[in-house]
Amino acid sequence: MGGDAKRDCWELRSGIGVGPLYFGMSPAEVAQALLVPGPQNRAGGAYAQEDFPDGVKAFYDMGRLACVALDAVTGPQVFLSGFPLAGSDPERGRQFLLDHAAEHGNCLLYTPDDSLSLTDLGVLLRSQRVGAARLTRPLFVKEEWLDSEYFRDHLPLEGASG
Repeated sequence: MGGDAKRDCWELRSGIGVGPLYFGMSPAEVAQALLVPGPQNRAGGAYAQEDFPDGVKAFYDMGRLACVALDAVTGPQVFLSGFPLAGSDPERGRQFLLDHAAEHGNCLLYTPDDSLSLTDLGVLLRSQRVGAARLTRPLFVKEEWLDSEYFRDHLPLEGASG
């Protein structure tokens, strides 16, 4: 991928998933949906994590897809009301989410790492260091993780603001 000219565009399906990925998929189904034989890397921790080509990370809860993180530069692009969620200026991204929530009545949530989320859409916007800059890195999370204080406080912090 590497640049916006070659970046795939994925559709957000609130509460269901993003792009070809649906919450509840098994790891094998995620690989199949991404048209790859398997992940490039796996990590343990609070949640199983798989890293796929083109800036896609999948997080699993009890063996089922619960969160998708997209790289700010190499990941697919997802637009929300015309705003590019991946690779934007973090302050503009934060203001966009605040404005979107005010206009559409979305539920706002600040996570322990000071990221901002629209819980009813399952969108969590983090920042990612890219060289000397910081760019937005979207995470798409199943609603139960954002509704539950336990899950919310234990969201995958890989790639978090800071």
